[in-house]
Parts: sequence; C-alpha cells; structure tokens
Amino acid sequence: MNLFALSLLLTLGQPVKEASTDIWPQWRGNTNDSVAHGQQLPIKWSKTENVAWKTPLPGWGTSTPAIWREAVFVTTQVNDKQLLLLRIDSRTSKIEWQREVGTGEPRRKGLVGENRYHDEHNMASPSPITDGKHVWAHFGNGELACYTFAGDKVWQDNLSKKHGFYSIWWGHANSPILHGDLLISVCMQDPKGDGKSYVVAQDKLTGKQVWHAERTTGAKGEPADSYTTPFIFHNNGQPELVVFGGNVLDAYEPATGKRLWQCKPFTGNRVISGPTLVGDTVYAVQGMKGPLFAIKAGGKDDTTKSNVLWKYTGATPDAACPVFVNGLVFLANNQGTAICVDAKTGTEVWKERLGDAFRATPLVANGNVYFFSKEGKAIIVRADRKLDVVSRVDIDEDIMASPAAASNSLFIRTKNHLWRIGTAK
Repeated sequence: MNLFALSLLLTLGQPVKEASTDIWPQWRGNTNDSVAHGQQLPIKWSKTENVAWKTPLPGWGTSTPAIWREAVFVTTQVNDKQLLLLRIDSRTSKIEWQREVGTGEPRRKGLVGENRYHDEHNMASPSPITDGKHVWAHFGNGELACYTFAGDKVWQDNLSKKHGFYSIWWGHANSPILHGDLLISVCMQDPKGDGKSYVVAQDKLTGKQVWHAERTTGAKGEPADSYTTPFIFHNNGQPELVVFGGNVLDAYEPATGKRLWQCKPFTGNRVISGPTLVGDTVYAVQGMKGPLFAIKAGGKDDTTKSNVLWKYTGATPDAACPVFVNGLVFLANNQGTAICVDAKTGTEVWKERLGDAFRATPLVANGNVYFFSKEGKAIIVRADRKLDVVSRVDIDEDIMASPAAASNSLFIRTKNHLWRIGTAK
C-alpha cells in the first residue's frame, strides 16, 4: 500500500484501494489539507466549455461536497428553515435522493442576536463526511445524522439540545471528522452567551457518546469563537486530535478525550481560517487577519515557548485556510490578495492582488494552486517562487464554498448550483 492510501486509511478508519483519486470524502479532501493528490484537474473552462454538468440546488449553503466515486453528497438550507442532505450522481448530475434532516431556527443565544447568522453563511455550513458506506451530515442548529448510501437513516442526534445552546456570534459552522469508529465534533464559542465549548466523540454507526471533553481556553467574548475543523496528527504512530480556537492550538487523545498538549502564542479574535498540517508542522492564522504561525505539533503540556517556529505578519486571510506545496505556503486573503510564504522561514516570497475577495480555501493539484474568488472567478497559478498565472476563468456566480476534486474534475459549489468541471465518467 502506498503512503497516500495508508494516510487515507488512518484518517477514515476504512480499507481503501490503491487508487483514491475518485473520492473527496470530507472537508478539505482525502488528507484534510486541500491537496488533490494525483489528479489532473482542468486549467481552462468557461460557463459552457469543459463543463461536464451544472445542476441547480434547492436552497443554498456554503458546505463543501463530500464525494465517493459516483456519489456526491451536499447539504443545503431551503427557505431559511428546511435542512436537506442530497445525494447527486457524479456522472449525470441527477439528484438521486434528498432527505430532510431537520427544520427550524438555529438554537442560539449569542450576543449579536438570538438565532442570527452572518449574511455570508447559514445552517448548511458544516460539510458532510463519508466513509464509502455511510454519510454524516451536521447543521448549524445542532442536528447530526447518519445515512446509508441508499438514503436510509441510521441514527440522528442534536448536539445543541444535548450539550447546550450555540452561543458562537455568527453561527455554528464546524465540520465533523472521522477517526476509526469515532465521529468527532467540536464546538468552540463565547461562554457569555450561555454556551459551552467542548469536543465530543460518538460511535459512528450508533451515535452513542463515547466521550465528551470540555475545552477551556480562557478566551472571553468573540475571541472564544472558532469556526474551524479538527484533524488527526500521527505523532510517532500515535494519533492526536488537533483543535484550533480560542487563541489555543491543542491536541487530545482520540480514544479518551484527554488533553495532551497546548500551544498559545495567539492574541487575536475569533478564528475562521482553519489550520493546515504538513509533516509535524501546523500552519495556523491567528483570528481577524492576525499573523500566520508555524508550530511544531506534539509535545507535552504547554509548548508555547518551545514549539513556535516562526510567524509571518503580512496580509493574512480571515476566512480561507493556508495550503502547502513545494515548500511554500499559499494564502488567499479577504481583499483578493494571494500571498506566497517560505514554509521553513516564514519569509514572504511574493504577494499579488488576484481577485476582489477570497472566502474559499485554495486547492492544490498537479503543481498548481487554484484560487476561487467570491465574485465567481478562478485564478490558477504555478506553485512556484515566482508568480506565474496559468489561467483565469469567470463563471459569474458567487463562490463562497471551498471546492472539491475527484476523478480529475473540479466540483464547484456556487450560490445556486453545483458545477462539475471536466469530463464526467
């Protein structure tokens, strides 16, 4: 088994075949870093050229599709209240089934108003996740459900009802992850809004709680809020669940919820941009466009003094996650500027305004970095120390959701449609 297939097995806890380029099972893909390994993605398209299909979606949302070969899973919110999970055929764009997971307002008691969301997202912000047999969908009112690929409901729970109101200021958006037989969810939020911050693990096939750990960071007000998704770091063969928010990067034992270490050089506000793991280094952007930090993962107790490698204080993102390729870290900030930073030193290599605004996390494939702007443009650049724009594309539809890639195709979710760019096979 190659290293890529082994990585996927460890992440999802399921047997995989050698060829895994036809799946994108979770937020940020197979290896949770927005890298489309081994895929030859299109670099040129238009509204009509090189488009396999474009299908309208009921309602809207900003979650990323989860893909397992011919099955594409999308969550959406209709008429401000109906929360749906859809299965779409990746070859034909046909909606094979849709299920209503829940209805109703988000259960919130935030300081900016009860049941309020930021205008740029809604309750269909957490991304679904699949292991090839089942799919799990989570929504911003706490609804969490497991379905078979045939659309049969296996179990359903509501984390907000079970563990307390969501008090996060602009609406809950954290996506769950899988580790072995566990489905792990996080909630990081302002305690003043009558909410609690925690990490919880459930049996993925029954929904039964395996463990629950309160997550205390000392942050108060909006700086306690985080919209990020955790990931698994394999520390000398031992898995560690890494979580970022509340001005703290910390890790937990996935089997028990025991906190292993924490690193806290951050002094910023709420965090939207999620961290990226490369080897044993985490690249994390402090909230509200603060510095980009490189932090060595692992250790014991408080690692702040020993594990911070460098920080970059340039024009960092507020929303998009960092991506890594060829020894470089690429950033896409809210004002439409792309930044290239040396991954070893934190030195800025180049910076250029490429679009009007970036919200989606860039995607890496075949030596290129794909930037997607809010106004519907894609700007593809070489993953190089010299800025080299490969192509520019405009589909003229708002892009807020981060893209997915499978079977040498791009899956781009816009405000009203799901696009497949490439050849449908």
